[in-house]
Amino acid sequence: MVCSPTDRMKVDDESCAVAGHIEWAPVRSLWIGGMTLSAVMLAPLFVTFGALLLFFGTSAVTLCLGHSIGLHRLLIHRSLSAPRWLERVLAYLGTLVGMAGPLGMVRLHDTRDWAQRQTACHDLHAHRTTMLRDAWWQMHCRLILAHPPAFLLEERLARDRVLRWLEATWMLQQLPLAAMFFWVSGLPWLVWGVPVRVAVSVTGHWFVGHLTHRHGPQGWSVDDVAVQGHDLPAAALITFGEAWHGNHHAWPGSAKLGVEPGQHDPGWWVLLALRRLGLVWDLKEPAMLVPRTGLRRVERPRPTRHATTAFPSVPGSP
Repeated sequence: MVCSPTDRMKVDDESCAVAGHIEWAPVRSLWIGGMTLSAVMLAPLFVTFGALLLFFGTSAVTLCLGHSIGLHRLLIHRSLSAPRWLERVLAYLGTLVGMAGPLGMVRLHDTRDWAQRQTACHDLHAHRTTMLRDAWWQMHCRLILAHPPAFLLEERLARDRVLRWLEATWMLQQLPLAAMFFWVSGLPWLVWGVPVRVAVSVTGHWFVGHLTHRHGPQGWSVDDVAVQGHDLPAAALITFGEAWHGNHHAWPGSAKLGVEPGQHDPGWWVLLALRRLGLVWDLKEPAMLVPRTGLRRVERPRPTRHATTAFPSVPGSP
């Protein structure tokens, strides 16, 4: 059985996305706080050309192949298919980003996705507060809903021993990398390859999420939901397509996030290359999907020499 985020959330009459309280999450907070403090204090002392190349290279691999493709587009949304061994490799790379384990990421995403689809939700899930407070909430705290829906992970993921091992050891997965980097090139590679990379990746993920749930251009809107998605074109390349978040809210099951002509989506480019190699298949695009209830076109794409993207019939579509 292939589950979507909405399938995993088991809602009853008492389920509520609004009532709840925020509490400090000490393990999570000390983790990202320690990584950030180490990065701020040590990075300026150990800058080398090789360390910078390592930082950019490992960030690109873990964020693109791991987080965007492996965790988000594959494990969470099942917008493509891949052999089990590749799914596990991509999940491992996503774990190295340092946000959470793969199963924890699925739960965090699906809970937020469910809340944002309601007519009202808690300010934490809507990023509806000041930037500094939102950073504290998202990276150092957790929301305890008074009446949350039950979360039921499909057996394919719940029984996967590799994913369960990664979930139980997700922080420890940085240690082999740290040891290898230190052995190869000492403290510069260790500092830039682990704490700087993790701090920048996690903080950047929060920052893009904060912006794309508050304001920015929209090609689509969804009626009667608590939170709209917005696009952040300036970050499209460095987020490997994830910054087209308005598109993602419109077509959550699409493996292609840059769905409009001229929208750069490096994650999609990588998927096309993997498909040519026979490593992935069943890549979903908007034309293959049933539009979300309440989906509306709010602006038309600008004229372009590129071919237009096909969409199912939705109100306001060209």
